[in-house]
Amino acid sequence: MKFVKMHGLGNDFVVVDGPLSLTADEVEAICDRRRGVGADGVLAVTPDPVRMDYWNADGSAAEMCGNGLRCVTRYAVDRGWADASGFVVTTAVGDLAVAMLDDRIARVEIGTATIGEAVDFDGFDFQRVDVGNPHAVTFVPDPGSAPVESVGAALENATPGGTNVEFASLGDMITMRTWERGCGETLACGTGAVAVATAARHRGAVGDRVPIRLLGGELIVEFEGDKAWITGPAEYSFAGEWAGRP
Repeated sequence: MKFVKMHGLGNDFVVVDGPLSLTADEVEAICDRRRGVGADGVLAVTPDPVRMDYWNADGSAAEMCGNGLRCVTRYAVDRGWADASGFVVTTAVGDLAVAMLDDRIARVEIGTATIGEAVDFDGFDFQRVDVGNPHAVTFVPDPGSAPVESVGAALENATPGGTNVEFASLGDMITMRTWERGCGETLACGTGAVAVATAARHRGAVGDRVPIRLLGGELIVEFEGDKAWITGPAEYSFAGEWAGRP
């Protein structure tokens, strides 16, 4: 199976032409960083109309992936399937508007982010946020020293259906780390950035344009009415062929 390896700020994906149905075992094998290609997930991109299907590294299907959507945007444009100035990608959470701002920077609609309940877990105050997929955000003095792996995994496992978990700090620029459901900690999470910006906006700490620094680099989150957008790079790493499937 031919593929292209792409990433958005180090959040990396194996990208293949769709339509394609993959088993959980196949996805897990592809994403294995020692015996497979290695990735945080697999993206299948189908043309006419452009559609994105996404699986986490553990083989589970995910509703949405912001960094993945930027990669899908560039992938579709570079293959001549869509106009760089703007088109719509069909996803599990609906049709989302996307565009390439130049040859590597994409701006994509994430949709409406909704504030949920506040949760006290393991001594941290979390704010649940729905971004088409579930998130739990907590603000801490220093995300670099936060117990992302232990508390993130525990909260994911304690939440029915799982959740993504963000540890963020407020300041001149928001900084954050993410424990991604089905993946573990990743270098960047686009929907996680929207969740953090939404939680910070709910507190009155930020406005409609929110720069956020993740481990892999910087994203811009913007709010237009009730819709959130993210802007950031979509990059190629390499192309190859996975021998596990014709």
